[in-house]
Amino acid sequence: VQLQASGGGLVQAGVSLRLSCAASGRTFSRYGMGWFRQAPGKEREFVAAISWSGGSTKYADSVKGRFTISRDNTKNTVYLQMNSLRLEDTAVYYCATDRRYLSTEVSGYDYWGQGTQVTVSS
Repeated sequence: VQLQASGGGLVQAGVSLRLSCAASGRTFSRYGMGWFRQAPGKEREFVAAISWSGGSTKYADSVKGRFTISRDNTKNTVYLQMNSLRLEDTAVYYCATDRRYLSTEVSGYDYWGQGTQVTVSS
């Protein structure tokens, strides 16, 4: 399986950004997906997860109410809509396939994308 994350960039605090993660090489619609992020000098942390159908989601407390994860199984793509971005959202964002169910742990994911940089400035 291959995951290609895109949509990152340099933005000002308060604006919105949408990340995309395109999947190929496996039956995308059968698996849950997740987004993680990693800031310099910090561990990779959970951001959001979505079930295979899109009917269930889970968010980290730090992004709840600001970020929305969604998926389009016809396009083999999962999205992360990020609103009201803050300086502390600056990180490399990774998408991954969930081998459990709405897992919040790195160990719960198997295939990872290459990451896309999001930098939020004041």
